[in-house]
Amino acid sequence: MKIGEIIVTKKFQISNLSHLQRFSLLTFHVLLLILLFACSDVPEKDSVQVDKQYPDQESWGSEIVLTKEGKKRAVIDAGHLVKYNDRAVISMDEKVDVDFFDVHETHLSHLKSEEAKVNERTNDLVASGNVVVVSDSGVTLYTEELKWDHKREKIISDVFIKLVTKKDTLTGIGFVSDSNLENWVIHNPSGVTNRGLKK
Repeated sequence: MKIGEIIVTKKFQISNLSHLQRFSLLTFHVLLLILLFACSDVPEKDSVQVDKQYPDQESWGSEIVLTKEGKKRAVIDAGHLVKYNDRAVISMDEKVDVDFFDVHETHLSHLKSEEAKVNERTNDLVASGNVVVVSDSGVTLYTEELKWDHKREKIISDVFIKLVTKKDTLTGIGFVSDSNLENWVIHNPSGVTNRGLKK
């Protein structure tokens, strides 16, 4: 068979090579393999991507005015503000102060919190972290989180609250009020009152 003869002939020829020739032949084959693997379409492993997204806007000492029918309803001052366009949310921290106004732009109450977010589509505000609201009539609300519903102009909290008036200290979980803290409802209330019972 010719194939067998060729193989035997090649074996015979390789065995007759000198050490230098064998080394050169081995080096050639190794380089050929490296070249073949370097040019192949082996998919590269994806590089590690950092999922850090930077804000589209960032500012310090900022003021936001929320209006309704051309009248200011809330003015928000924040030490630091960031905005991501794809989220339609403005996030604020570093001392947040909010002043609420009525339809005639008369001041109603003042809110302080550690952080707040404004939904740009609805103009709703969510304040969190040691939230304190003081109305111009002297009523004070303490909570860890609340929402100001821009459309209804209501202060809403689903967590524990403490409401202090001139005659009462009330607590509860769940709260709804107007922006001046005059007409309010506490869900699951408890507390202390100095009012006498009606007979």
